[in-house]
Amino acid sequence: MAVTELQLGPRIRSLRQARQVTLRELAERAGVTESFLSQVEREVTSPSIASVQRIARALDLGIAELFVDEAPLGRVVRRAERRRIAYPGLAAIDEFLTSGNDGRLQVIVSTIEAGGGTGDDAYTHDSDEEVVVILEGCLELWVGDEEHRLETGDAITYSSRLPHRNRNPGPGRAIVLFCATPPTF
Repeated sequence: MAVTELQLGPRIRSLRQARQVTLRELAERAGVTESFLSQVEREVTSPSIASVQRIARALDLGIAELFVDEAPLGRVVRRAERRRIAYPGLAAIDEFLTSGNDGRLQVIVSTIEAGGGTGDDAYTHDSDEEVVVILEGCLELWVGDEEHRLETGDAITYSSRLPHRNRNPGPGRAIVLFCATPPTF
């Protein structure tokens, strides 16, 4: 099996240009000189791991993402290919609009039938923050000691580390968009 060697310099240049960041801007963000960054991009010099880490952070990436061979800048999740989880006892279905847990954001659209929800017990998870948007219907949402009744078009943001739960009081179904960062489901 042949080993493909990734060219780090051209990869950095490609990512920088895709983000419409100048050489000077990226160098300043990374705390390196413009000349050094230019030499890295042209593969005239090899950066230290610390320099690569600073460049990755300046591109808003993890260091490992620089070494992924030309991953697409956008990830498409086709409607028919969404990961779906049905919760028959809770009368709800989750459809994952983002792929995997390797990104920084997770977006789930939930269809919750009247009377359905997450159950009577509040829960927490390791995401830092969550945004809930009611696309259709109504949702009762408890966060800590607070109870909220949300209608179509309403949104709420809260810490995912606070105990929370929800229920669709009906009469019809609720379609709810859940966005969490970072992903935990």
